[in-house]
Amino acid sequence: MTHTVTRRAVNRHFLMCPPEHFDVVYAINPWMDTSVPVDTGRALAQWETLKQAYETRGHTVDVIDPEPGLPDMVYAANGGIVVGGQALAARFTYPERAKEGPAYDAWFTGPAARARGITSAGQSGETQEGEGDLLLVGDTLLAGHGFRTTRAAHEEAARRLGLAEQGIDVVPLELVDPRYYHLDTALAVLDTGETGNAPLLAYLPGAFTPASRATLERLYPDAILASDDDAAVLGLNVVSDGKHVFLTDRAGRLADDIAAAGFDVVPVDLSELFKGGGSVKCCTLELRPDTPAADCAADPEESA
Repeated sequence: MTHTVTRRAVNRHFLMCPPEHFDVVYAINPWMDTSVPVDTGRALAQWETLKQAYETRGHTVDVIDPEPGLPDMVYAANGGIVVGGQALAARFTYPERAKEGPAYDAWFTGPAARARGITSAGQSGETQEGEGDLLLVGDTLLAGHGFRTTRAAHEEAARRLGLAEQGIDVVPLELVDPRYYHLDTALAVLDTGETGNAPLLAYLPGAFTPASRATLERLYPDAILASDDDAAVLGLNVVSDGKHVFLTDRAGRLADDIAAAGFDVVPVDLSELFKGGGSVKCCTLELRPDTPAADCAADPEESA
């Protein structure tokens, strides 16, 4: 596929959590193996590289303090969802992560969030794992379910975040492969459509039920279809600003396909954090204040 559109970066605002306490001391997904040692120092260095990659391309990164005893708190995307300046904190499936929901809600209710124009809507009452399963694509919220987030949580999020009032429709997608238990491991949002281009996704068809695949084919007929090999290194767990796509350095063909669609691929080594079942998107929660985003003022790669 050869691109025929001009990609333009839009300023993003992210929340991240340094992996100071990262470890694999339990196994709640197919990627976790408690017998494999974790190098926390290396994980922190890789995380810093990702943070710097965002900042050097004009994006803002806020940092939440990690809490001892919460080794998976580094996966900030799971902490909640922020739309239109309203933040709804997660309620986790597994007790090992249960305290992360209140930790993220505390940040959403604190002075840093208020300074960014964000108001807390509290913690979800239903089981809901934030942007792990809730991905915004323009005026559509793609809502995963099947493993971690419930259908009832979709309805609750729509109500408490006032999605209908913002003109946002919720589209449920059912996941069926236990390796891809969160939507953001099976589907990547490459272009939200906010710069005038058509929305563009990449996804692994086999991660979804036939009905959900049909929905994706209908809504996003030009989507990039990922291979099993690229999905298995969490290649779909990406962050895109509309031009730059940040993803694991191990997703070869997918990176080529994304580049062919006109994006600048930014490969990042997060191999240590992969041991917990996460990659770029898992480490990144987007903060969306109640103001429109702007194009990035400068692209360092173009001005160099």
